Amino acid sequence: MVAGGLILGTIGIFVEEARQDPMTTVFFRCFFGVLALSLWGAATGRLHELKLRWQELTVALGAGVLIVLNWVLFFAAIPRVSIAIATVLFHIQPFLVIGLGAWWLGERVSKAQVIACVVALAGLVLATGLIGSKTSLIATSSYQTGVTLCLVGAVAYAGLPLIARKAKRVSSFALSWWQSAVGVLLTAWWPLWHGLPQTTTAWLWLAGLGSIHSGVAYVVLYAGMSRLRTSRVALLQFVYPLTAIVVDRVVYGHQLTALQTVGVLIMAGALWTVRRDS
Repeated sequence: MVAGGLILGTIGIFVEEARQDPMTTVFFRCFFGVLALSLWGAATGRLHELKLRWQELTVALGAGVLIVLNWVLFFAAIPRVSIAIATVLFHIQPFLVIGLGAWWLGERVSKAQVIACVVALAGLVLATGLIGSKTSLIATSSYQTGVTLCLVGAVAYAGLPLIARKAKRVSSFALSWWQSAVGVLLTAWWPLWHGLPQTTTAWLWLAGLGSIHSGVAYVVLYAGMSRLRTSRVALLQFVYPLTAIVVDRVVYGHQLTALQTVGVLIMAGALWTVRRDS
């Protein structure tokens, strides 16, 4: 889970440098993800894992629909509400993961776990710079649409850990491959209709986005999700935004304010405490 979060935290660099619209970016993330996973599966003799029984295939396809929906909604929300607000709204999903885990899987949720999630989310709010910002956001119809997109995307993403737990017989490799394959089928029409990337640089960044962030990252992430209770998965998912915030500052030169630094430390402390909840 931590390794997957660290990898996913660098996704912003690839998205920014590719300079494509959200649907095109999602398509190529899935396309190159399928290609990379297929090559890796062939090299390691794991392609037979892609053959699933109907029930297992249904679970894998469901995961694919959820993750593609999540990607499209999140990328579409960013220009409407800003990266900071979209990130905060999107990461209400750990609370949804814990609630759904307790309701659907009957998992016990302790007060300490709930408190840790609340503390981590509070740290995230500080880390994104929402507090102390001089920018005034007006709740226009576009803004409200962006908020709705974030909330729906959070619900979609919250279903992934539950599906991963239900798909224990499906390998993380197979789940990642089918997820990307579903994404290709659902989004292929968009770049074919609107046109393909025009520069070699864009193709390279998109290839990296697919092979690294839809290939390596999700194999690692799903392997972790299938071995942990949803309450722990929920908290460890904060590794992703924490890493993204730090990477954004390091790569693009955005300096952390005092409050943002405090937020990062709070998130790190909350993540550290989860190690005792095995």
